[in-house]
Amino acid sequence: MKPKTISAFNKSQNEEDKKICDRLKRVIDHHLPEAESKIWHAHPVWFLDGNPTVGYSKLKDCIRLMFWSGADFGEVNLKPGTGKFKDASARYTNIDQINADDLERWLGKARMIQWDYRNIQRKGKLSRIS
Repeated sequence: MKPKTISAFNKSQNEEDKKICDRLKRVIDHHLPEAESKIWHAHPVWFLDGNPTVGYSKLKDCIRLMFWSGADFGEVNLKPGTGKFKDASARYTNIDQINADDLERWLGKARMIQWDYRNIQRKGKLSRIS
């Protein structure tokens, strides 16, 4: 059965991944207090005004932190995704790999730089909203 809450998602991870997820959740909640957070497509995701902004997921060998508009952040430690979207991510296998300054800066940029993923299906193309 898939977790229905972010806390349940985090608790379902192995010990090291749980630590990573708990830290990410705590920092994201602190820096984006206005965001709505929920499990979306089986992963924790935070939304600003209905637009998916940041989330994390369990991959085979790591926890991936993803910013939907992160490719435009200009950050060396965020690796752009492939394809037509503007996502970028960081991957963690140990809690010590999380750089608090980087994460805080990325979350600030996530608020300022957004592509309109909320309406992509309706319009058929991705457009920048901020």
